[in-house]
Amino acid sequence: QVQLVESGGGLVQSGGSLRLSCAASGSISSINVMAWYRQAPGKERELVAAINSGDSTNYADSVKGRFTISRDNNKQTMYLQMNSQKPDDTAVYYCNAVRPGTWCSPRYDYWGQGTQVTVSS
Repeated sequence: QVQLVESGGGLVQSGGSLRLSCAASGSISSINVMAWYRQAPGKERELVAAINSGDSTNYADSVKGRFTISRDNNKQTMYLQMNSQKPDDTAVYYCNAVRPGTWCSPRYDYWGQGTQVTVSS
């Protein structure tokens, strides 16, 4: 089992910055990808950014150049630095960790409880 706890959400003005944190505990060695997702009211959950065990990263087009995903393995924590924020960034942000599938067990996704980010115009 893996437990994920997000923090750092809040209210920020357009153009401002926030940094989200996701503290992981439990069977961390089983995880190969961690990611941030977000879900705005009335919309589906979408991938914001992901980072794998080799520190390769991937970003949604809407956040490229503004958001940066990183991880500190010593602290077992993942971060999302959000700069130049826009009202469209308003959403609940979720931390995600992926345990890859094997020949005898399917892929499994772990989720945090979510943290609200609100960007005012």
